[in-house]
Amino acid sequence: MMELLASIPIIGGTISLVIPFLIVISIVVFIHEYGHYIVGRWCGIHAEVFSVGMGRPIFSKIDKNGTKWQISLIPLGGYVKFLGDINASSTSSKNITETVGKYEKLRYFSGAKLHHRFLTVAAGPLANFILSIIIFSFIIFWSGKPSEEPIIGTIHSTIEQNFDLQVGDLIESIHGQKIDNFSDFNTFLTMKNAPQSMKYKIIRNNKQLLVDGPFPLLAIVGSVMPVSPASQAGLKTNDLIVSFDKLPIVSFNQLRIIIFASEPAEREMTVIRNGKKISLKIFPRVREFQSGNGALSKEVSIGVSSGIAFTPTIKTISIVESIKFGALKTLQIIRGSIESISLIFTGQISVKNLQGPIGIAHVSSDIAKSGVIDFISLIAIISTSIGFLNLLPLPVLDGGHLLSFAYEAISRRKPNELFIHYSALLAISALLTLMVFVSFNDIIRMVLFWK
Repeated sequence: MMELLASIPIIGGTISLVIPFLIVISIVVFIHEYGHYIVGRWCGIHAEVFSVGMGRPIFSKIDKNGTKWQISLIPLGGYVKFLGDINASSTSSKNITETVGKYEKLRYFSGAKLHHRFLTVAAGPLANFILSIIIFSFIIFWSGKPSEEPIIGTIHSTIEQNFDLQVGDLIESIHGQKIDNFSDFNTFLTMKNAPQSMKYKIIRNNKQLLVDGPFPLLAIVGSVMPVSPASQAGLKTNDLIVSFDKLPIVSFNQLRIIIFASEPAEREMTVIRNGKKISLKIFPRVREFQSGNGALSKEVSIGVSSGIAFTPTIKTISIVESIKFGALKTLQIIRGSIESISLIFTGQISVKNLQGPIGIAHVSSDIAKSGVIDFISLIAIISTSIGFLNLLPLPVLDGGHLLSFAYEAISRRKPNELFIHYSALLAISALLTLMVFVSFNDIIRMVLFWK
């Protein structure tokens, strides 16, 4: 669908860029704000307005609880305005709760009990994390988990046509190397002078056979990085790369070595896709890589990960296992965000790697073309990132409010209003400056991408 939209000159390209971004942001922000709303409601705090989007309302409806639900003109973000707030940023009117009764006071955000305010604010990021866990859990529950047992589940179409391997074959060894699980294929990762074919010892129908098979780690595209030379060139998952810059390619490692040793310049690439040879133009670029020990290096790259000649069988997993997977995946993204921020502060990663709304829109558009599952996964990733960023201890973010509540709980008094006011102005100025900077980076990246 997105490829069809993108084919329409000018308008189509803009639509294919904007629509996926608006879908991602709308879902993530709605869930975040709904977390604030529902927990605030459970705590007895009245929400006057729940807005999807910003600016002038174009549709609204008041529910039985007196909350005005509205869709606003600008489809970016959204907010919850609690009773007593003078704006969408949850800035409370001074001394407003002094004019109301004791029990009515608890319906105002500023007059609510401290732990109720804490729970209401924390519920936004928590809702984002829950959304991510649900999405990741659903995906693994729906698609299943790859088995470690080296039984062939699927075979690349090109391999199936040229070698005597079948779905269901149990691989015992390759080229004399014992294979106990699919992870053992990594032993061939750095093999030099990879052969076109190798001897496979397999079990088929309870019989041991010796058959010819391919080098297991062919130059098959496992995945394509969004907004990369590969995505621009039109590479797709499962493409078999057979030549690069007129050099024949047998293994993915060979391809990697050739690309790393090359200079950023337009190259020719030949791939086999659905049994047909296709010639592509690709322009490798320099990007940063992080090794297992955390060291950073810059290498020429096209933005693809390796696939395999055949994939394992898929086994179903329980709901409990899938939820555990979803939680671990979400924690992994949070941990990665913390590591990235620490690397930026220590100067190991340039701030030029940060992406703003334009960059996210570009990535969203690219991933939307890859398939529904990839796009849904992006929503989960963005949701986790938004939840984490909102927990940063800045006055205008949820984390800043939580820090203020913690101070109030310890000192038994609210923070100095003048300090809060000026620190909020400073934080807003810093965030706006950062937004302009990352948007400028996004534009530069897009110009280089399309050049």
